[in-house]
Amino acid sequence: MFESAEIGHSIDKETFETEVPALREALLEAQYELKQQSRFPVIVLINGIEGAGKGETVKLLNEWMDPRLIEVRTFDQQTDEELARPPAWRYWRALPPKGRMGVFFGNWYSQMLEGRVHGRFKDAVLDQAIAGAERLEQMLCDEGALIIKFWFHLSKNR
Repeated sequence: MFESAEIGHSIDKETFETEVPALREALLEAQYELKQQSRFPVIVLINGIEGAGKGETVKLLNEWMDPRLIEVRTFDQQTDEELARPPAWRYWRALPPKGRMGVFFGNWYSQMLEGRVHGRFKDAVLDQAIAGAERLEQMLCDEGALIIKFWFHLSKNR
């Protein structure tokens, strides 16, 4: 799951501020190219520890990019309608169309993580939930979606 995580990398604030204009331009260019070609949707999954900067990062994306082409969704408590349907149904309804980006807070990983942390999910239930998430992601990829996953954490040193 975390095979590509780059934990421990950092840059100083001055270097970051110097790079921001080029980064913003590159993000806008990629976003407009995505819209123009409309070949696939982009799904960004945001998960992590509270207070690690998830909301601030999404706020920056909306400031740096064209917010008309980004839809941020949160998935808190399931509604009665959602509980009456397969678990992935609530996410399928919120998928962005081709050429657009959807940012998902409280996505399919959140419920399983919270369930495990709070003792509601035992190993077998967690394994089943992970397998379901993998199937959902495989279906989305098979349909051409690009899925980008971010995990935000706080180091013990900060």
